[in-house]
Amino acid sequence: MTRVAAVDCGTNSIRLLVADADPATGTFTELDRRMTIVRLGQGVDRTGRLAPEALERTFAACREYAAVIKELGAERVRFVATSASRDAENSDAFVAGVLDILGVEPEVITGDQEAQLSFDGATKELAGGDHLAKPYLVVDIGGGSTEFVLGSETVAAARSVDIGCVRMTERHLVADGAVVDPPTPERVAAIRADVDAALDLAAGSVPLTEAATLVGLAGTVTTVAGIALELGEYDSEAIHHSRITRGQVRAITEHLLRSTHEERAAIPVMHPGRVDVIGAGALVLLAVMERTGAHEVVVSEHDILDGIAWSAAG
Repeated sequence: MTRVAAVDCGTNSIRLLVADADPATGTFTELDRRMTIVRLGQGVDRTGRLAPEALERTFAACREYAAVIKELGAERVRFVATSASRDAENSDAFVAGVLDILGVEPEVITGDQEAQLSFDGATKELAGGDHLAKPYLVVDIGGGSTEFVLGSETVAAARSVDIGCVRMTERHLVADGAVVDPPTPERVAAIRADVDAALDLAAGSVPLTEAATLVGLAGTVTTVAGIALELGEYDSEAIHHSRITRGQVRAITEHLLRSTHEERAAIPVMHPGRVDVIGAGALVLLAVMERTGAHEVVVSEHDILDGIAWSAAG
């Protein structure tokens, strides 16, 4: 067994997983898993740069994570950065800050690498089971990008496209510096047009309608699942491998896009950092289900973070 620490720094959140892993036997024991909303991608779609306040929020989380990694004695640390870091002109400031705090240089991975890690994290535990039909289409809806990965035991096709809950919110649901609550039909239609265009791009690389099982990852999907399950509080065990129908996703998406900030914030499973971006994220999920023809999505709490941990161990 190797004790590893995996850090996934995305557009909206940064997450840590410390685990004991043995790739040879497939044994995986989770010791600590945590998430902090830092909104690293704040304004990147508009300015092309990481904002100073966004960098400081991220570095504060890194300092917290460094203490946890030291306390638990992780032997190997892998830090992966995704969409916002790829897009920013000043990504060197981000790299230098992380290296100073954690002692490892963040790997600003490509969309294809991100897709591979997401697939590994989501499907490794499914590989020996027969309860879900193959091939899988793993869809990871992030803050700035969404990854599509088709495969069974290995990846057959993958594509990352620039649609995500933060990017779509900032591009279409912000006016005079504030999120429009609720958005007008015209703003919602503009998001849907961008998503449909991105799905056209994804379909050029990944046959989206050939999957037997749709597997959904990340905070948008898990939050929608928590709402569908009518949970009184966020419960990872209840959400993991739950199955949510397209009809449920459509009803929840329509409700979120009609709601005010206060109404969304009052939803028991809603993380405060997702209140303003969940509507756009849910619309991405709905569009994916309609395009693929999937009648349900299998929700996974295991995603790119688990894939990073496995890669660090092996």
